[in-house]
Amino acid sequence: MLQLNIQNETSKLKAVVLGTAKSNGPIPKVEDCYDPKSRQHVIAGTYPTEEDMVAEMEAVAEVFRKYDVQVFRPEVIKDYNQIFSRDIAFVIEDKLIKANILPDREREYEAIQHVVSQINPENVIELPEECHVEGGDVMPWNDYIFIGTYSGEDYSSYITARTNTDAVIALQELFPEKTVKSFELRKSNDDPKENALHLDCCFQPIGKDKAILHKNGFLVDREYEWLVNFFGKENIFEITKEEMYNMNSNVFSISENVIISEKNFTRLNTWLREKGFTVEEVPYAEIAKQEGLLRCSTLPLIRE
Repeated sequence: MLQLNIQNETSKLKAVVLGTAKSNGPIPKVEDCYDPKSRQHVIAGTYPTEEDMVAEMEAVAEVFRKYDVQVFRPEVIKDYNQIFSRDIAFVIEDKLIKANILPDREREYEAIQHVVSQINPENVIELPEECHVEGGDVMPWNDYIFIGTYSGEDYSSYITARTNTDAVIALQELFPEKTVKSFELRKSNDDPKENALHLDCCFQPIGKDKAILHKNGFLVDREYEWLVNFFGKENIFEITKEEMYNMNSNVFSISENVIISEKNFTRLNTWLREKGFTVEEVPYAEIAKQEGLLRCSTLPLIRE
């Protein structure tokens, strides 16, 4: 049996599900894209190839092996995008919560059944149907659970609006002893530079007390300021609109000292090293074209 344990984003990683780019299927039609960035690349003819994406994910698997992390991969579904395992489920404490995601992604969850079946069934939670939530919006941080949401009346008109208020309430009920703090995110179906698809597209805690942040990703200044005060201005790396577009906040922590990052994130990686982090650089620019990066394609199961 797998004894799940996730208290935060940065404790030493023991086991993880890493998505797969194998048999990723044909280039999607413009009207079938889930996010503005993929659509941009389909139109430009720069949508990533399977070969490139498989190689990029293999580089990440290699880093996990180096740090003795147990890595699970989804069963490969023919012609199907299974890169972003964070979207389909997430772990808080000892519970795996199945994300109520876009219905046509249900098969992605079925493809990790060989992992889910190793978890005590009492700890596998499916939220009520009206709760929409994706793992990219959910960040356990010790006594807190940070959640990205969108509660505008026009929620249903945004395919980019992924986590709703019902889910925030449900998670608070599930973890009554934690403080659930939600943040309204800026959404756009058309402009990827004005769209925070998930909370981890504009914010991520790192180390023990630091964070990467992008102000424009937040709709409410007060909520952004709360995070600045919580971590302290000197502990925050503020990313630009361009850096957010390139997913600089979507790195992934293997421990409080080790971070996997994209090799082109020069400004961020320099800052991280100055702050004493070990940065494991990998090529991930092709996968980033689908508006997801390292955090999106990993589903941590056990941290120390």
